[in-house]
Amino acid sequence: MVQDRPDPFSLPPPAVTSIGVVGGGQLALMLAQEAPGLGLQLHLQAASASDPAVPLASSVVLGDLDDVEATAELARRCQVITFENEWVPLGALQELRQAGVRFLPNLDALAALMCKRAQRELLQKLSMPTPRWCPLEQVLAPPPAPQEAQESPQAAGFIPPGALGADAPRRPELPQGFQFPLMAKSSRGGYDGKGTLPIPDQQALEALLATVDPAGWLLEELVAFDMELALVAARDQGGNVVCYPLVQTHQQQQVCDWVLFPAPVSHAVGAFARNIAASLLTALDYVGLLAIEFFYGPAGLQINELAPRTHNSGHYTIEACACSQFGQQLRLAALLPMGSPEPLVPGALMVNLLGRERSEGSDEADCQALAALPGAHLHWYGKSQTSPGRKLGHLTLLLQSNGAEALRREALEKLQQVRAIWPLPEGGKLRLQ
Repeated sequence: MVQDRPDPFSLPPPAVTSIGVVGGGQLALMLAQEAPGLGLQLHLQAASASDPAVPLASSVVLGDLDDVEATAELARRCQVITFENEWVPLGALQELRQAGVRFLPNLDALAALMCKRAQRELLQKLSMPTPRWCPLEQVLAPPPAPQEAQESPQAAGFIPPGALGADAPRRPELPQGFQFPLMAKSSRGGYDGKGTLPIPDQQALEALLATVDPAGWLLEELVAFDMELALVAARDQGGNVVCYPLVQTHQQQQVCDWVLFPAPVSHAVGAFARNIAASLLTALDYVGLLAIEFFYGPAGLQINELAPRTHNSGHYTIEACACSQFGQQLRLAALLPMGSPEPLVPGALMVNLLGRERSEGSDEADCQALAALPGAHLHWYGKSQTSPGRKLGHLTLLLQSNGAEALRREALEKLQQVRAIWPLPEGGKLRLQ
C-alpha cells in the first residue's frame, strides 16, 4: 500500500511564492504539476506556445532558452529562476545575476557542469572515479620526446587547448595507455544518445576528425559494466544533503528504456554513491538537485555523467517517495525545508513510452490500457510533435514484493505487460536482468 503524503497545507508559508523556469518541456510540466500543492506560482520561459508545460503555467514568456531578454522578462515576474536543463547562456545570465536576479542552482556552481569536458576536469580534480578520457584534440598532438615525457607537466597525457603548433602532424595517434574501441562524446548538448559515437578503430577516428571540431569532443575508454545506475541528490543553503534511493537504469539504443528502484546492488555500493554525491555537492557549494549516472562493473562504481536538474531516472519518485524530485527542486527554490526522499513502497518500475511508427498502434487507446494495469500511474507529456524513439510519456508501476529476487520477478512481469501494449521502437529488445 502507498502511504499518504504529508498534507501540503501543513507546510509553513514559503518565503518565495513565484518561481520562474527556463524551459517548457516535460520536466517543466512535472514541476508545474507540483507547484500548486506547495502554494507556488510557476512562470515559464518556453520556446513554443505548444510546449507541454505551457497550459499549467501562471504566465509564459515566449523565447528560446538562450534568449536573455526573455529571461530578463521572466525575472520581472518571479522571485527566483531555476532551469529545466543546463543548456543556457551562462555568460549572458551573469549580467542578470549582477542586477539582483537569483538563480538556482547558482551560476558559478552550474558552470562546472555545463559540458562533459568541464565535468571530466572537475571529477579529475576531485579524484572521483571516472572512465579514462582525453580531449579529442590530443590525438593530433605529437608524442613528447622521452626526456620531455619525464619533465613536462603534461606527462600524464593532457595537452591544453592552443598548445598544438600549426605544423603538428594531422595523423591521429591515441595517447599512451588508450586503445580501441573507444567512445567519442560531444562536450555540449548530448542527451538520449545524441552526441555520442562508438570509435571501433583508426578509420572511425579519422572519419570523426574529418567531420567535427576536435576542441568540442572528447574520447573515453569503453567501459565494461554489469549495469548502469543513477542517483538524484539535493543540497540546501544550509549545506544539508539528502539522497534519493540508488536505481538501476537500462538503455535501448542509448535512450533510457526503464528504471528500477531499488537497484540490485549491495548497501556498500549505495553508500559509496551517496558519499560521491555529498562530496560533489559540497565541493561545488551547490544548492539544488544533481543527478549522477554511474557505470558499475569489474572496475567498481564509475561516474558516467552529471545532470544539474531533475532527471529521467528520478521520475519514479512522484509516486514512490514522500517528496518527489520535482517537489524537492521547488522547495529549494522557495527556501522551504527539504522534503523527505524516503520511499513509500518496496519498489517501483518506471518505463519510458517512446515514439513509435503510427502504424504500430493508437496512442490514446494504448495509454488507456497502460493506465488500467495494476499499480500503474501514467504520465503523458502532450508533445505536439512525435517521432520514433522520442520520449512521449512514462509509466510508473509500484511494486509490492518483499526481497530482491521477488521484486525483480514482479518488475519483469510488469515490463512484459507494458511491452505487450506499447512495444519498443523497431530494433529494441525487452530486457530485465
